[in-house]
Amino acid sequence: MRPEDITRLFVERSNAGDATGVAALYEPDAVLAYPPGTQTAGREAIRALWEKVLVDRPRFRPEPPLPTLVSGDIALTSTPPADGTGARAQVARRQSDGSWLRLLDQPEFARPGPDGPAR
Repeated sequence: MRPEDITRLFVERSNAGDATGVAALYEPDAVLAYPPGTQTAGREAIRALWEKVLVDRPRFRPEPPLPTLVSGDIALTSTPPADGTGARAQVARRQSDGSWLRLLDQPEFARPGPDGPAR
């Protein structure tokens, strides 16, 4: 019931190999910036992507959230990756039942190098 819960649920569902459960954390028309350099649009495409990713049973560790910014029914959540590389950020929207779903997900930001932002 809080936007920050989505990250915890993502870790739990991913570690359980539940691609459908991961996709359920996204709005039907959500956009995920993954794999790096591409975009995956729509809950069904996100589910199909996570089915492929979770086949190898990667283990995700919880990352402490940074303070969430909320404006009405929109929230910006973020976490610093445990490995110290860049950041992760998501835009979530409150649903009619009070729960939150991801609308936009940027799971990997590269730290800018000396010549400017990474591309």
